[in-house]
Amino acid sequence: MEKTLSFQLQPPTYGNLVTILSIDGGGVRGIIPATILAFLESQLQELDGEDARLADYFDVIAGTSTGGLVTAMLTAPDENNRPLFAAKDIMPFYLEHCPKIFPQKSGLCGAIERVFRSLGGPRYDGQYLHKIVKNFSSLDARLSDICIGTSAAPTYLPAYHFKNQDNEENVREFNLIDGGVAANNPALLAINQVTKQVFKENPDFFPIKPMDYGRFLVISVGTGSPKAEQKYNAKKAAKWGTMDWVIHGGSVPIVDVFTHAIDDMVDLHIAVVFQALRSEKNYLRIQDDTLTGTVASVDVSTKQNLDKLVFIGERLLKKPVSRVNMETGLSEPIPNGGTNEEALKKYGRTQHAQLHVCKNTFTRKDASRGKITTHEKALLMQITHLQY
Repeated sequence: MEKTLSFQLQPPTYGNLVTILSIDGGGVRGIIPATILAFLESQLQELDGEDARLADYFDVIAGTSTGGLVTAMLTAPDENNRPLFAAKDIMPFYLEHCPKIFPQKSGLCGAIERVFRSLGGPRYDGQYLHKIVKNFSSLDARLSDICIGTSAAPTYLPAYHFKNQDNEENVREFNLIDGGVAANNPALLAINQVTKQVFKENPDFFPIKPMDYGRFLVISVGTGSPKAEQKYNAKKAAKWGTMDWVIHGGSVPIVDVFTHAIDDMVDLHIAVVFQALRSEKNYLRIQDDTLTGTVASVDVSTKQNLDKLVFIGERLLKKPVSRVNMETGLSEPIPNGGTNEEALKKYGRTQHAQLHVCKNTFTRKDASRGKITTHEKALLMQITHLQY
């Protein structure tokens, strides 16, 4: 292991890539990306020391709903301006707190109560979730408000309202529900935000062409879906009324349908664009679309179910790297693409190299002016083409 680095975040202009991490929404299924990210961070720590954190390697980290909570944990600073949590801390956090955020009542009475609560209001009051995130803070809106707002899933947790006042005493009012209703997979929004900063000529971002996706490195981690199981079909849905769409078999079909549809459309769009621009190696989507039974739910927080989700996350690391099929919409293994674990190791080496380029504090302008060595030029090219 190399000597531990003294980490100081640098703007993207100090590297040769804009690195983006995106984390989907999915309730208790956030355990799946927590497992994936713990592995990635462990690989980075092998290269750069135990103090290495994912926030040191990504220019943008985006998350929706449960992914928003994970994002806050990975990026919110402590008193030393370092991330509050290591990635390895997230899974234990979920295992401890999910049963209290989504309390389970067993038996017939519990099932009946869940049905009636769904008809008359959200299934859970959200008070415990509010309590555990209140310690998060930020300069503008409190981070706790953002965490509560992004995870306010319709029918599961109550909508959330707060006000924010800026330095000029202008008050803005927010009425929020779960971000998953618009962007359960926030990868495209993250890319758009970077592109917007480029158009604004933000000095923190080096000038790139609007469609120069070769300058992006995107890792998008899903929370799993029951797509392969075909949980719902037209024959069943043709007989449903309003109530069946709201609650059916312990699930909320209307929420399931639009969140999974949003995930798929974003993945399909990004995959098509990256492939069309011959930059498909710069986009890695890690998703398990074979979930069945209770592990496909967002709120079953029994110990047995949470342990199954840990196993699914660990198994997903061993699965082959997959890419969405443009015709079927299903993910298919990439020939000779290796496993997700192997891909993350490779991306980790790329990000390690990118960080060391940043540590040398030279820019692409320096490279164009011949102020770096031949070795450093070669390193920049390897990073750009993910050959490191």
